[in-house]
Amino acid sequence: MAKIRTIFMLVTLGYVAADVPCARRQIEKKSVVCVCNATYCDEITRDDPAPGKYVAYTSSEAGSRFKKQEGEFTSYYKWNEGASHTIVIDLSKNKQSIQGFGGAVTDAAGIHWSNFSNPQLQDYLINSYFGKNGLEYNMLRVPIGGCDFSTHDYAYNELPWNDGQLTNYTLSPEDFIYKIPMIQQIKAAATSDVHIVATVWSPPKWMKTNEKPNGPSLIKEEFMQTYADYITKFIREYKKHDIDIWAVTTTNEPQDAFLPFTRFQDLGWTPGKMGQWIINNLGPTIKNSSDINHVKILTVDDQRITIPLWFNIMIEKHPEVLNWIDGIGVHWYTDKFSPAAILEAAVKNHPDKFILATEACEGSFPWQLEKVSLGDWSRAQSYIHSILEDLNYNLVGWIDWNLCLDKQGGPNWVKNFVDSPIIVFPENNEFVKQPMFYAMGHFSKWIPRGSVRLEVEEKKGLLEKSVDHVAVLTPKDTVVVVLHNTGNARNVRVQLCEEHTVIALEKASVTTLEFQAPSASSYNYNKIMNT
Repeated sequence: MAKIRTIFMLVTLGYVAADVPCARRQIEKKSVVCVCNATYCDEITRDDPAPGKYVAYTSSEAGSRFKKQEGEFTSYYKWNEGASHTIVIDLSKNKQSIQGFGGAVTDAAGIHWSNFSNPQLQDYLINSYFGKNGLEYNMLRVPIGGCDFSTHDYAYNELPWNDGQLTNYTLSPEDFIYKIPMIQQIKAAATSDVHIVATVWSPPKWMKTNEKPNGPSLIKEEFMQTYADYITKFIREYKKHDIDIWAVTTTNEPQDAFLPFTRFQDLGWTPGKMGQWIINNLGPTIKNSSDINHVKILTVDDQRITIPLWFNIMIEKHPEVLNWIDGIGVHWYTDKFSPAAILEAAVKNHPDKFILATEACEGSFPWQLEKVSLGDWSRAQSYIHSILEDLNYNLVGWIDWNLCLDKQGGPNWVKNFVDSPIIVFPENNEFVKQPMFYAMGHFSKWIPRGSVRLEVEEKKGLLEKSVDHVAVLTPKDTVVVVLHNTGNARNVRVQLCEEHTVIALEKASVTTLEFQAPSASSYNYNKIMNT
């Protein structure tokens, strides 16, 4: 018995030693940020839960960052009534399969990463997101050419003018110096395949009706096929650098070109014209090819509200589009003004298509005068709420915007500054992890690709405030539950089959629980996947 106790203590100490705690920096009137420099950066390990037990990880406004604790499940008939309400998980009712979580390698992110003078700091940043002891991201978004988070406006093959054959198509210095090296290091650090979504903000100006980088525009009729070729050439150019593109979107936020205040690169599409282009050009160019026919096509890549206002009209005008597209990309900027039921309806109407959240960031709204808000827990809450809502309305993943920015929220050539989960301070040779970083991690690290969302019922008193939640069954045959408590500290019961546990949630916190799925012979992952 003494020998067993000694082994248990060594294993427990091993877990503790493997975690590197946050180097906290308290921000006045806000929460904390975690500081990384050339010699130190916090890390988190995932512990395998023992049978009948759970491992919980908590981050909170008070300053917890992946705080780890263990507990156990007991018989349903022995429960303690000290919980405000109960989260009941049904293993027999499964929903969508999860694709993953990630962020974007923009020029801005690549510039900051490459400018760190110490290679160790570069490694810390990449591993913090993608490494085994980091958030284990498995998705990326990358611009095809420039976007607002570039230092200047540019596209590929800008000259010669009206070059419909794209005879001068070459990648930019930004690709070779910033984006490609960063993506290559990400691939080397990642614990699973990194699925990359590529997006055009604007093609060369000569393809567009207004011949400008931004403003009201459409693609010129004579360059419809050229624009499809423009996208596919990018896929092949990146492949030369051992970077596979998993999906392309049809164009970033096509509605922006019809808005008077848009300053960054854009290209407008009407629903009818987009449908025509997909059917006649982009779809056949990708899907009928011999080398890139595996690449998925995502349309919309715009706000949630554009699904009924734009996507549905495109399908009505050109139903054949559904033969070419694989899914829909959505951004989060109008979520507060459009119901999540829009997403549910789209999945119900097109069950063979998936929806992926492809862009989100805090600090983007005009009333958010403080673009970068260090230590702001409310921004972490926005991320948590959005991810939970999207997952519960059948989205397969969630991709954040810039992986890192500076304290101004850039660089950005049109001064469209925003916040980021990691903010760099090159003058101090350090970067800090915002509360948003840990918000992302509560999903990305414990919900791997192939996890299946489970149906959950919340039981509570009439006056009790809900706890936002999601539950999944992972390929490891574990159940992961994410609980978001926006109010005061409370106890919540988590119940699965005949077992339950009561967990204490900190005030203003997010907690991720992981435990083994009971009765594995009856409720194993492969069986769930095949029902």
